[in-house]
Amino acid sequence: MRISGRIIGLLKEYMHDLVEQAKQEEAAHASFGFASQPYRADEAISDLLAILDDRIESEGVQVGLPIEFLHQMWTLCNKATTHISETVWLRKNLDQGTGSKAEVRQLTYQALIAFLESQPEDDESGNATPN
Repeated sequence: MRISGRIIGLLKEYMHDLVEQAKQEEAAHASFGFASQPYRADEAISDLLAILDDRIESEGVQVGLPIEFLHQMWTLCNKATTHISETVWLRKNLDQGTGSKAEVRQLTYQALIAFLESQPEDDESGNATPN
């Protein structure tokens, strides 16, 4: 079940917003001397699904997000969570990352987009067609 390029573009915008939000939160916490808290890929996915729920309710029709899109994303994210978590852990450790919220979100969303783009297309009968 492949997601259209237009919707992938919207997802990338939402993901960018979440990464920027995390950077701002981290800067605010650092200015008060607070240490950053551990953050995981599954939390980044949950944050994305929460913003999708909000955006679908507020602007879904205007931007062309179908009502069933949240369920579709939930299903795909559940399918990909283990793979994404492993990918994020590996990338973070290979790159000697900090594990900050912004970094984990960035890596998670890159892995999620790659996963979504690798999904086979559906034909009209609902069966996946080979790539």
